[in-house]
Amino acid sequence: MMNELQRFLKKNKFSNSEWENRGLNPSSLELSQKMYELLNDCCQNLIVLSENGATNKAFKKELKKGLATFNKADFDTEEREFICDYFLELSQIVEVNFKDELYKWLYGSLLNGMLKVASIFKGSSKVIETLSQDCTNCHAKLETFITKKEDGIPDFAFDIVKCNSCGEFNMIDKGPNIHSLTFGEYQLVEQLKKTEYTEEQAKVRLEQIRYWRK
Repeated sequence: MMNELQRFLKKNKFSNSEWENRGLNPSSLELSQKMYELLNDCCQNLIVLSENGATNKAFKKELKKGLATFNKADFDTEEREFICDYFLELSQIVEVNFKDELYKWLYGSLLNGMLKVASIFKGSSKVIETLSQDCTNCHAKLETFITKKEDGIPDFAFDIVKCNSCGEFNMIDKGPNIHSLTFGEYQLVEQLKKTEYTEEQAKVRLEQIRYWRK
C-alpha cells in the first residue's frame, strides 16, 4: 500500500500525455496544478494514516475530506471525471469502496424534482402504459412502467440508465405528460435536461459515462 501511495504521489497526473490518453485537450496549467496539489494533499494524508495503521473507516473519511476540497463549480465535466478516476485509484490502493461517494459528487441527485417515482411509495400502483426498448448490448427489455399521466407535464429530460442484466449504459427518451412511473430491469444513473442538452449532446454524454464507468 505504501509503495502504491508513494507512486501515486510522484505521478505527473495531469501531464499533456495523460489528457491525450483520454482524448481531451489539456486544461490550463493553473487548473491542472490545482487538481494535482489537492490530490497530493489527500494522498499525503493517506500515507500518514497508513504509517499509523489506520482503519478502513479512517481511510474512507480522509477520502471524503479530500474529495470535498474540490469545488465542482470550478471544473467542467471532463475534469470532474478525471478527478474521480484518480480518487477511485486512491480508494482501490487503500482498499475502500468509494464508488457511491464519487457518483454522488459527480452526478448529484439522480432524480429531478419534477419527476415522482412511484416505486418509492408504499403499496402498488396500477400500470397504465409500458415503454420498452432493448438494451444496446444484451438486448434485454428495458421497461418503464407509467403509473400516472397528466397533460401539460413537459418532456424535460433524457434518462441515462444502467441495464440490470449486463451493466451497459443506455439512453431512454420517455416523452411528455408523465406524472409518476417505476423502473423495470434498469437503474437510473443521470438525467439530462432538454433545456441544456440536444439529443446529439446527450448521446455524447452517454459515451462519456460509458467511458468513465467501464
